[in-house]
Amino acid sequence: MTTAVRSRRTKQSRPWISLTVLAVAAVLVNIPLMNALFVSFRAESDITTGALSMSQGLTLDHYANALGAAGYEFPAYFVNSAMISVGTVVIVTLVSFTGAYAIVRLGLGGRMLLRAVTSLRLLPAIAFVVPFFMFFSALQVVDTVFALILANVFLNTPIAIMLMTAGLQEVPKEVEEAAMVDGCSVYRTLFSVVWPLMAPTASAVAVLTFIFSWADYLFAVILSSTQATPVTVGAANFVTSTGIRWGDVSAITVLSILPPMIFGILARRQLVAGLSAGAVK
Repeated sequence: MTTAVRSRRTKQSRPWISLTVLAVAAVLVNIPLMNALFVSFRAESDITTGALSMSQGLTLDHYANALGAAGYEFPAYFVNSAMISVGTVVIVTLVSFTGAYAIVRLGLGGRMLLRAVTSLRLLPAIAFVVPFFMFFSALQVVDTVFALILANVFLNTPIAIMLMTAGLQEVPKEVEEAAMVDGCSVYRTLFSVVWPLMAPTASAVAVLTFIFSWADYLFAVILSSTQATPVTVGAANFVTSTGIRWGDVSAITVLSILPPMIFGILARRQLVAGLSAGAVK
């Protein structure tokens, strides 16, 4: 009897242990973000002293500087990142959806094509920087949003096709056959019948693509200079000849992570459902 009671108490305490471990891990992982949030509200004199106290009180000067009061072009960088990320999401979602349908339902290329596409994600991104730069230079589209969208489409399409393929395999083929019997064409079946059923997977693809595109730095620093600079590269402008403006850097860091964070929170259910597609099989 005593052994059974102890076993029951141990099982009841395990969730609390797991939650405690997860909470500690979450705090440790987010220490840089919490530090940036803390520094963004401190006065410049408090930051330079290195003390944790805020003798000058809270201030919004760093956010005002980031938004243009100090002459920085952060709003333009923010718009560039938004256009790059949204454009990449639209193209990657459509390409991966139609590509996955062609592979799974129409048998285009079979497993060999799927492996060839997904293997591109295993290669380091730096291997494609020089070819992309030469290609875009020949087309005279370097330092444009269009070039960065294409680069991010290339980087994010493989993993998107993997997710779309897993999600499409859970859609019953009988649903498509019934739609075709009713007179629907392949394209109408694809976008009127299959697409709504793939909404969770498509949402997961959109969220991941948005986050990866927003956080891209390698291609952004090589393919942009003035006109298409995103926030990841624009943050370097806060490093001046007189030193690093840590308050302004922290403010732009906090502002730049808000869009992907909000996007991820709003679509968290679809993200979990899309990433778990095919897990049962």
